[in-house]
Amino acid sequence: MPVPRNYATGRHAGVLVPLFSIASDTSWGIGEIADLPRLAAWLRAGGFDVLQLLPINEMSDGQKSPYSALSAMAIDPIFIAPGEVEDIAALGGEHALSDDDRGRLAAARGASSIQYDVVRALKTTILRAAFHRFVSAEWDRRTPRAAELKAFVRDEGWWLDDYVLYRALHARGQGRSWREWDPALRDRDPAALAEARRELARDILFYQYVQWLAAVQWEHARAACGDVGLFGDFPFMVSADSADVWARQDEFRFDASVGVPPDAFSATGQDWGFPAYRWPEIAAGGYQWLAARARRSAELYAGYRVDHLVGFYRTYAREADGSASFMPAHEPAQLRQGEQILNLFREPGTWIIAEDLGVVPDFVRESLARLGVPGYKVLRWERDWNTDGHPFRDPRGYPALSVATSGTHDTETLAEWWDSAPYDEKRAATAIPMLRDAGCDPAAAFDDRLRDAVLRALFASGSSMLLLPIVDVFGWRDRINTPGSVSDENWTWRLPWPVEGLLTEAEAQERARFLRGLAEEFRRL
Repeated sequence: MPVPRNYATGRHAGVLVPLFSIASDTSWGIGEIADLPRLAAWLRAGGFDVLQLLPINEMSDGQKSPYSALSAMAIDPIFIAPGEVEDIAALGGEHALSDDDRGRLAAARGASSIQYDVVRALKTTILRAAFHRFVSAEWDRRTPRAAELKAFVRDEGWWLDDYVLYRALHARGQGRSWREWDPALRDRDPAALAEARRELARDILFYQYVQWLAAVQWEHARAACGDVGLFGDFPFMVSADSADVWARQDEFRFDASVGVPPDAFSATGQDWGFPAYRWPEIAAGGYQWLAARARRSAELYAGYRVDHLVGFYRTYAREADGSASFMPAHEPAQLRQGEQILNLFREPGTWIIAEDLGVVPDFVRESLARLGVPGYKVLRWERDWNTDGHPFRDPRGYPALSVATSGTHDTETLAEWWDSAPYDEKRAATAIPMLRDAGCDPAAAFDDRLRDAVLRALFASGSSMLLLPIVDVFGWRDRINTPGSVSDENWTWRLPWPVEGLLTEAEAQERARFLRGLAEEFRRL
């Protein structure tokens, strides 16, 4: 593993792209762990030293959103690269699949978007076959690879034990929520859990094996990425039907759900449907689960983004009767809680950034500055709202303790924003010195000149960290997610070429040269 960079000093630049979007020629219709070094090679050519990912936690069957996970700890097996698994190779690789399954695999590879159900079914089939081979050829013979799995189970038991038992029980119940299980298992009666571990020992071993494969591939990929640091995403919540909530039922409220209050973007606010935290109980237990998640993130990443940062200071909870309130209720308690949690997140030594967008009270931003945790500066929203005409702030004036960006995975793309913005907004944007000097015309449609002027302005920003969505680097209009909507397009976007094509496609080569020039000019290399 390379020596990690100190992201708290110097100037850095990175690209935001979901792992699922970077499929290669050899991957099974979705970006895989083994594809990360292929993307890192292009990033390195472009002068970047950070790859910001979305969550890679395991999702439930039928889910596509990486923020709806059945585990806050486990890597989703859908990201395992079958081509890198020794047991699959021993079975003949893809030829171990039936003719029909090979046809489905070919169709998934050729699809323009990710076919989650197909990919997950195919990988489940091949991983089951690989496991049976592993048991007979390695586990029963107590080989060195069997010893490696045993060591992994021992070392990662602090999160793995609850996950694999939950996963085996969940599968036996054909996906029924743990709240519908037999009362003894639902309520975690020790005798019932012990009996389940005996009955489901082989299934439990399978889920341990799968997570071991993912861990080995992740370690190899992270090392192969070299000086391009992998940054993760720390979701605010997990699903009610998850291993974590089942294991810590007393720390969650099932009669209230979390979301956000009404704001300029939504007159009704949002209800995410996740169970609300019981903050007093969590605090009394020393925030153990959040500390465990921070430890797990430190194992996987060089740094990570804290999703919905303000929620850790004050959670907006919607009651069953339709009322809503913040928890804790008062600012002193909110401040105390938020700072305790942020210090806990930083305890393993991992560099964190705060997703502080939306309605965030001043005391939270002051707290972040005091703690030295950078928040976001999204160019389209960085305006002087107290001045006539709401002029845009020159990015060169952004504070060093911040993350400059053109957007997030939830926003419309740079191109979409420009073409849909009112003329007055575009006129104000083209008054930004670097856009003005580039001759950007507020009456013109989005084009390469505007794209590159915005990129140049962001590279020049005072922010020590720059993170650019890959779609904005190219000026594409593809959305990763449209919040508040359920569609076949959300979370299914793929690069227009196999990820290794970034090094050979003329458009991608041009982008790398241009971006490296900016990184050199503005001392982000």
